[in-house]
Amino acid sequence: MTYAELNRLQERISIAEYLCHRLRQLNIRTIFGLPGEFNMPLLDKIYETDGMRWAGNANELNSAYACDGYSRMKGLGCLVTTFGVGELSVLTGVAGSYAEHVGILHIIGMPPTSAQTKQLLLHHTLGNGDYNVFHRIASDIACHTQILNDSEFCFQHVDTCIEMAWNEQKPVYLGIPVNRVHMMVESSYLNKPLNLDTINFKSDTNDHDTVVLNEETSHQYDEIINMILKKIYTSERPVIVVDAGVIRHQITKEAEDFIKLTKFPSFVTPMGKGSVNENVPNFDGVFVGSLSRPNVKELVDNSDCVIVLGCLLAEFSTSTFHFYYKTKSKNKILIYPKSVKIKNLPFADYKIEIIMEKLLQRYDPSKTVRKFSHIDTINVPRQTLSNDYLLKQEWVWHEFSKWFKPGDVIVTEVGSSAFGINQIKFPPRAQSISQPLWGSSGYSIGACLGVLFAIDELKQESGLNTNLNLPNGETINLKDLQDRRVILFVGDGAFQISMQELSTMVRWNLTPYIFLLNNAGYSVDRFMNHKSNLSKFDIQPWNYLNIFDIFGALNFETRKIVTLGDLREMISDETFKIDDKIRLVEIILPSTDIPPELLEKLIRERQQSKVIKESPRYFDTPQSSEVSEMEDITPGDSKHI
Repeated sequence: MTYAELNRLQERISIAEYLCHRLRQLNIRTIFGLPGEFNMPLLDKIYETDGMRWAGNANELNSAYACDGYSRMKGLGCLVTTFGVGELSVLTGVAGSYAEHVGILHIIGMPPTSAQTKQLLLHHTLGNGDYNVFHRIASDIACHTQILNDSEFCFQHVDTCIEMAWNEQKPVYLGIPVNRVHMMVESSYLNKPLNLDTINFKSDTNDHDTVVLNEETSHQYDEIINMILKKIYTSERPVIVVDAGVIRHQITKEAEDFIKLTKFPSFVTPMGKGSVNENVPNFDGVFVGSLSRPNVKELVDNSDCVIVLGCLLAEFSTSTFHFYYKTKSKNKILIYPKSVKIKNLPFADYKIEIIMEKLLQRYDPSKTVRKFSHIDTINVPRQTLSNDYLLKQEWVWHEFSKWFKPGDVIVTEVGSSAFGINQIKFPPRAQSISQPLWGSSGYSIGACLGVLFAIDELKQESGLNTNLNLPNGETINLKDLQDRRVILFVGDGAFQISMQELSTMVRWNLTPYIFLLNNAGYSVDRFMNHKSNLSKFDIQPWNYLNIFDIFGALNFETRKIVTLGDLREMISDETFKIDDKIRLVEIILPSTDIPPELLEKLIRERQQSKVIKESPRYFDTPQSSEVSEMEDITPGDSKHI
C-alpha cells in the first residue's frame, strides 16, 4: 500500500497537512516554537496529524536552541514562529545552527497576502509597509528560502525546503502566509520519496543503502581516492582527526571503521566529540588547537599527514585560543561534507559519504609505513584526595568520568563545562552536544530539551524494531536505547539566561540530570580578563534548588554538592543512576577555578612572555609591558573545610 493509503488520507489535503506528513515520514515528530496570530492555523494541523507533537516552548530563542539539539540527534529539526517578533527572536539560535551545520526547517506564519500586497500597517511590522525585511535578514543565515504563494507548485517548494535542510545540514526559511495554509494538493505526492542523499538514511518511504554512480563520476572519485591513498602510503606519522561533519552527515560508523582499519593515532575536535568510540586502542584524545594537552598537540603538529574526516573549519581563532592544523610537511587531507582539499588544492562536489565508502574499500594496511606511538588521554588528579576537600574543576570531571554510562547524551554549555568535558574519555556510544564554534551563552538548556524529545521519540520507535538505525548511521540495541540518559552541565551564568525551558521539561515529564556549576558568575571570562574590573562577571545569587517549586514540578530531586565526599556519595548512589525523575544538582566551585587545560595554557603563555621579555632582543614599550605582565595564575593549594 502507498503512504497515502496506509494513512487513509483524502485525495486532496491542505499544504499544511502535507508538510506535517513529510516531516512524519522522516520521523521528525516534535515541532518547536511559540503560537502567534499568523501561525495558529498551521499549528492546528500539527495537532490534527497523528504522531506529531507541538512542544510549546517558553520563549522563541530557547525554542531555536531546542530545535538545534533535536536536529543533532535526528538529522533535522522543525521550528515554527510568527511573523516579525517571533522570527527575529530566534535569529541567534538559527545563526548558531548555520555556523555549526545543523539542519533546521524554520517555518514562519506570515500575514495574508492581501495585507502584504496593500502594504497595510499591521502589528508585528515596522510600520513602513515592508513585508520582506525579515525575510531578507534571515536569508544570510539560511541555505535556502521560500515563501509559499504558488498553489500549483507549493508541494514541490515544501519538498525542496526539507531536502535542502536535510542534505545541506543548514537552516532553511519557509514562509507561509496565513491564507495559504489551506491550499489543496494531491495526497498522492506523498508517495514519492524525498531526494535525500545521505547513504544511511532510512524512513517510512526511503531505503538508501548505497549510491550508484555513473562511469564518469565513479572515475572522478577513483582519482581523488588515489591521491588521498598516495599521501597516506608515503607518510610515516599519519593521524586522523574526526570533526562534526561526520555526525551531521551520518557517517560515524564509517569514520570509526576507518580508525580501526588504519590503526592511526586518532583524535576528535570539540565539535566531533562523541562521534566515534573513544575506547578503541588508537583513540588519543581531543584536539583543541592551542588548548590541546601538550602531548596531543605535539602528536598532531608533528604528523606528516593529517587526515580530517568531516572537516567543518580548518582554522579559526578566538581571544582564548587558535585552532588550526599544523604539519611539518603541510600535508593535510581535509575531507569536507561536499568537497576535498589535499594540501592546498581544493576539489569541489565530492560527497563525504562516497569518499568514506571508497576509502574503506580500497585502503591497504600493508602499504602504510607507520612510526608513531599512542598517548595516555586521561587526566588524573596528581594527588590522592580526601573526601573533605572543597571541589575543583579538575576533580569534578575526573569523578564524573567514572559515572557516565554507555549511550549517555552529555550536553555542555559554553565556558568551563565545554573545556572540562574534553579532558575525559567517553564510554561507548556516548554522545556530546555542545556549541563550541558559535558559543551562545544559554544554548545548552534549550538544546537539552530538544535532545530529551529526540531520545523520547527514539525510545518509542525502538519498540517497533529489534534493532534501531539511528540518524548517525549507528545501529543500537533496544535495551541500550531504553537506558539512555540525558545529562546537562551548565554554569550559573548561562542558567540564568535560559532557565525557563525547565518549565517545558516539567510539563512533558522529561527526566534529565541537570548539573549546575555554581562559580558565582562567568568564571572563564573572569579568568581571561583578570586585569579588568572583575565585578562585571558577577551575577545575583539565586536559590537554585527552589526552582522546581516555581514550575509546579511534582517528581523531582535536588542536591547541593560542596565537597569531594558529597560528589562521590552522589555518583555511588545506585538510585541516583536511574533517570526516573528530573534532577537539579548544584555543584559549588571556586569563582576563579577553571579546567586544567585552559589554566595550563595561560601559565605557558605567561612563561613564554617572561622568556621573551628577558631576551636581549626584546625592546620594552608601554604596550608590550602591558601584555607581558600577568598576575600569578599558578593554582594554589585547595582548602579544607
